[in-house]
Amino acid sequence: MKKLLYGFLITALTVCLTFATHNTGGYLLERQSMLEIIEADVNLARYHLNRDTLSDKVMQRIAAVPRHEFVPEKIKNLAYKNRPLSIGYEQTISQPYIVAIMTDLLELKAGQRVLELGTGSGYQAAILSGLVKEVVSIEIIEPLGMSAKARLSRLGYDNVTVKIGDGYNGWEALAPYDAIIVTAATDHIPLPLTKQLKIGGKMIIPVGSEHMTQELLLVTKQAEDKIISRKIIPVRFVPVTGVH
Repeated sequence: MKKLLYGFLITALTVCLTFATHNTGGYLLERQSMLEIIEADVNLARYHLNRDTLSDKVMQRIAAVPRHEFVPEKIKNLAYKNRPLSIGYEQTISQPYIVAIMTDLLELKAGQRVLELGTGSGYQAAILSGLVKEVVSIEIIEPLGMSAKARLSRLGYDNVTVKIGDGYNGWEALAPYDAIIVTAATDHIPLPLTKQLKIGGKMIIPVGSEHMTQELLLVTKQAEDKIISRKIIPVRFVPVTGVH
């Protein structure tokens, strides 16, 4: 049964992928290979993720967003490899598998507002934009933030707002958020972020220092003064920048 379901999912994603590729510039085989690798990696980590596959809507979104638009021109040929890639300023675009599982674990719903810390090239925000009503993203490195803002606008991701600033303190003026995603590692869970998360909301965040093992944590806010966290998998993220 699992093989049949997997085959059906890949067929459905291929249809979605063919349409997306027609509208966003190619890389059909590379994208399909990326999707298959993500599914295989999810299967290997299923006990840690507490799921056998990712949701159809998340995988369809991964299929639809043109990752090659979010990497530097000179490495576009590597855009659909399942690996992080440099985007300059000592920052990276995350591995597609990690983007997929972080997105899936938030269990997002249409109509929600999500806060992202670390816009980078804008790829994660683009993934989120098709799953929720509004994405609010903060980038501390101004040239990255400005280019991501222009790129997202050019590609039609009109429900993403990019702010240049230090994301450690979140964006209180637009709080509360249904979900928060942090794309750089910090050595603790920032209190301002938990305060800006709605009760019942979830945050996905890598925690640990740059030169030690980092853990991807799924944080759930159960009450105003109570959060619980679950370790998902070991990860390796660039550290947050700024003084905290």
